[in-house]
Amino acid sequence: MQELVGAEGSYQQRCDVLVEHRIALWDVLAESVRPGSMDADIRLDSAKANDFAGFLAEHREIDLICFNGQKAAKLFQHFVVPDRSATTRRHETLPSTSPAYASMPYAEKLNRWRSVIVGY
Repeated sequence: MQELVGAEGSYQQRCDVLVEHRIALWDVLAESVRPGSMDADIRLDSAKANDFAGFLAEHREIDLICFNGQKAAKLFQHFVVPDRSATTRRHETLPSTSPAYASMPYAEKLNRWRSVIVGY
């Protein structure tokens, strides 16, 4: 987010910059067991999604939900969409920012994120 909107400094300062740019940043999962460091290691039987229904009910102005990679989008589809809390919003799956996703150069990832986040 630093490269996109200049979010830097303390945690609170970075959060303040995101809010100024009307960006909410939240993991799809509130909890899960993941024995390794890869998203593929997430045990779905242990996963619990964050309360998107409550969050989106409180923030009705949100109309775009972006995902940091395919796994986040799939988890959202699996756990959140069945509750119908976010089906009326636009969804964008962006390339994972994880260094483990090395098949796309960083500059290309940044350009894709910039085109959706900053251009929105």
